[in-house]
Amino acid sequence: MTTPEDIGAVIHLDLRTGAAELGTAPALRAAVARQLGRAGLPEPDHPLFLVVDTPAGLAGHQQQYELLTTYRAVGEVRILVLLVGSAPGTYDGADEVLQPDRRLVRPAVLRASGTALLWAGDLRSARTALEQPAPDAPEALAVLVDLLSVPDVFLRVLDDFGSLPDTVAAPGVRLLEQDLPPEVRDRAWRDALARFAGEDTELAPDLPVAAWTTADLPEPLRGLAAGRTGRDLRHREAGGTADAAYAACAAALDDAEESLAGLRSVPGLLRASRREAFEADLDQARQALGDYRSLVGTALHSGGSGTVPSAAETAARLAALGLRVPSAEGVGERIGEGLREFAGRLLGQGLALRAVAQRFTGLAGRVEPVPGSVLLPKLAEHSAEAVARRSGAGSGPVPGAVAGPSAAAAAGLLGGLWQGPYMGLAIAVPLVFFGLAAFGASRLRGTGHPGRWATGPRAAALGGAAAGELVAYATEPPLWLSAPALVVALGLAVETARRLWRAASGCLATVHGTAALRQALSGLDALLAEAVREHWAADERLYCADAARSVAGMLRATAAAADAEAAAGPERQPATAASGATEPPDGDDWLSSASALETDVLAASDDEDSDWASVYAWEDGPAWEEASAEQNAARPADPWEDGTARAPRWLDRESGEGGPELVATLAGDLTDAALVAMAPYWGAVERGQAGALALRRTEDRVRELLSTARRHLQRNGVTAPPPFAAAHRIRATSANLLGTDPQRVAELVGAEPERQAVVQLSSPEQGTLLSRDPAAAVWIRFAPEAVRGEVEKAWRTSGAAWPQGTLWTSSGRYAGLIRVTPLRMGVVDTVRPRESPAPDGADTYDRRDGDRW
Repeated sequence: MTTPEDIGAVIHLDLRTGAAELGTAPALRAAVARQLGRAGLPEPDHPLFLVVDTPAGLAGHQQQYELLTTYRAVGEVRILVLLVGSAPGTYDGADEVLQPDRRLVRPAVLRASGTALLWAGDLRSARTALEQPAPDAPEALAVLVDLLSVPDVFLRVLDDFGSLPDTVAAPGVRLLEQDLPPEVRDRAWRDALARFAGEDTELAPDLPVAAWTTADLPEPLRGLAAGRTGRDLRHREAGGTADAAYAACAAALDDAEESLAGLRSVPGLLRASRREAFEADLDQARQALGDYRSLVGTALHSGGSGTVPSAAETAARLAALGLRVPSAEGVGERIGEGLREFAGRLLGQGLALRAVAQRFTGLAGRVEPVPGSVLLPKLAEHSAEAVARRSGAGSGPVPGAVAGPSAAAAAGLLGGLWQGPYMGLAIAVPLVFFGLAAFGASRLRGTGHPGRWATGPRAAALGGAAAGELVAYATEPPLWLSAPALVVALGLAVETARRLWRAASGCLATVHGTAALRQALSGLDALLAEAVREHWAADERLYCADAARSVAGMLRATAAAADAEAAAGPERQPATAASGATEPPDGDDWLSSASALETDVLAASDDEDSDWASVYAWEDGPAWEEASAEQNAARPADPWEDGTARAPRWLDRESGEGGPELVATLAGDLTDAALVAMAPYWGAVERGQAGALALRRTEDRVRELLSTARRHLQRNGVTAPPPFAAAHRIRATSANLLGTDPQRVAELVGAEPERQAVVQLSSPEQGTLLSRDPAAAVWIRFAPEAVRGEVEKAWRTSGAAWPQGTLWTSSGRYAGLIRVTPLRMGVVDTVRPRESPAPDGADTYDRRDGDRW
């Protein structure tokens, strides 16, 4: 079965004024090509033709109808002829005499399958009997043609005609049009484009690395990003040159720290050999660190200067140093798929194009390999001079020197509780601190504070001893109390002196570089690991970074196209119209001719509704298929928009002011359009061909789909999803998009047939030709697919009868009822025209029974 998606669009032809220009097959195909081209559609496999004609015109347009029925196409050609007006001679307008021998005369070529005639004898359908609008009723015809141009409605009407005799019938209609005013629609369109493109952040800094987590990336990219910043790679081969150098330095530092521990003990304070052993081990550690620093420098230089060498060359150079670059097999697979998934994920979150481009730029910076020459400045941070500066020689107090005086004063106080001949024992505690200062100054030479750290404790011990003498003089303690107090004081003094020495000897580790050397070794090894990680999967990461930057450029170009679309405004003219119309090509060259795409009606202004009313209002104007851009620009404004025309009584127009989700929904449609436009680009990324050509093609496709989205919005309204909308997206309700009530749609589509819900578009004389059998009429109920859920919910809520066979259309503007009433038997004459004029001037279609089919 042929679906509307297979059809694409309904092709309009008006034989009332443009039949002469469609007298040959090349001219017809050229007219069709212009319409389809301007609509951005290819030649359909199953063409649908909506032909506007008059009953009298059927006789004179035999050649055009033959060309239409024999139109070359892969599939079936379907034709719906909309006849406007009365049949010739059936009504003279004066004495109201009917002539039953003259009925609707149809050429035999229109009796073919897939062809039907819809006869609307009176489009005026005045609100009152006193109203006498123009017989042509261009505004009413515009709405009827617009409705029948919806492929779903076209096919349904044509299919239902198959059950009618002679495939000729008269319509009765009742329509409800729900849409936005043009100014509201244009404003929402521009706001959606602005939200879709995002603000220009050219001067803003890139997204900080702190804002990234590997969980934000799809699996194909997560491994590359984790390999640089978070992957635990063993960079030193066990037993290799680098591992041996690192182990030698670490062992020398261990020996130095072991010697330092011996120096910081009480024997280390008393024996000078402990200091000499520590300094010898420290010199050995410095030499080992220098050797390791040289190896790291060699590894960094092997990375090249400014460029990243091949993975094989890098692995060979680093292997000679005892370093191992782990295999990256499988890590770089599906990079293009990962970038596509990442872009889809970010765009699906509602981020603007420029925000997504910024994240792709950040991704490129995160995964791109860094050459060794870029890491060389970090090597200077661990040089011998830098280690000496970090040692902090001669600066800062000795740790524990602040708390020492308090303990020394307490010890001196306890040791000074003597009187009489024993007062000399009070000097025992101060002597401990004086000895500590003397030995400590000898051991800490060259540190910048050999004796200052002990000055406070010495003074505090003397002061405490003097205070103890005064207390003993005042209290006269017994000897059994003073002796234990002295023992306790000496123990406290020795412990305090030990703690002070241990803290003071720690300056040796700082000043002479034990801690700084350990920090430098750790930093050098981390730098070496970073250099190895930068060479891990270097080729894959470099490709990923280049592709991510290419995607970022493509996204920014797409944002620029959206800005241009928003800046163009509703007065924008298509390029073909601006350059002037071209003559239709001859012969079969129409396929290679410059496409004029869509009808000249749409060419007049892409941002206006299809101005059928203004076209048909031209009684003496040129054929609309051949109208030039200048003529289109000079046409009058849409009568619906300026309020000069009244809607026919079978049409109710309801204009909303826009709902809360209008702009967000349109921006989501634009995002879907961008994803569709980018689909071929990802193939180029996967093949490594995402260059200027692929970017230019993507930009052109983006512009094309933006124009398609704009035309869809004007033609089908907001509620109907565009053809490229993602299937998984749940579209907002009509109330949230238009600000209208779907209850009116439910009531109209569910109306009972016997309640005279429709208005018959037939003249009085045509009414006598209609079938009187109520069961012969065919009812078509239709509403936009976008409001189906809301309408069915309203039916369930109200308990109304569920209409069977409701047609849910792709257009989001119209809902309502169509009643197709067949003509009485014998009203339609199907004739075969003669090859030459009839003798004696007889009417060509004045046939006898033998000439009828």
